[in-house]
Amino acid sequence: MIKTRIAVVAAALWFAGAAVCFAANPHMGTWKLNEAKSKLAPDLGKNTTVVYAEMKDKMKVTVDGVDKNGKPTHSVWVGKPDGKAYKSKGNLAWDAAVYKVVNDRTYDLTGMKDGKMLWTGKSTVSADGKSRTVTIDGTDANGKKFKAKAVYDKA
Repeated sequence: MIKTRIAVVAAALWFAGAAVCFAANPHMGTWKLNEAKSKLAPDLGKNTTVVYAEMKDKMKVTVDGVDKNGKPTHSVWVGKPDGKAYKSKGNLAWDAAVYKVVNDRTYDLTGMKDGKMLWTGKSTVSADGKSRTVTIDGTDANGKKFKAKAVYDKA
């Protein structure tokens, strides 16, 4: 009887552990900017599409949009949400980003250029998983402070 209980408890713990390990990250997928719900900084560009993809023990974030002059932008960041800076490739105003897990739906974010912090913020996925809100505070290339809120819908 005791061996059966131990086996049942062990199996239950294994399934619970597997469920936690394989739980889908709500950030993963394609996100489209909802400009009507966003409050973008007027002198900055906008990220119109953001794609989060899992890559083994890392994640890949692909960002497409337009700069403040309407020219297309594209960047790819591959890293871990471990609070360390990872370089990005592309033509956005930042060349590295830091992601840090706050909870299962929120990341703290930091954008950097040449090792200097440009902005900080949060990326939070709604409880229903249908929208993602990014808030940032920072300083633009001219030293002007800005705040922005971008709302994205899951594509």
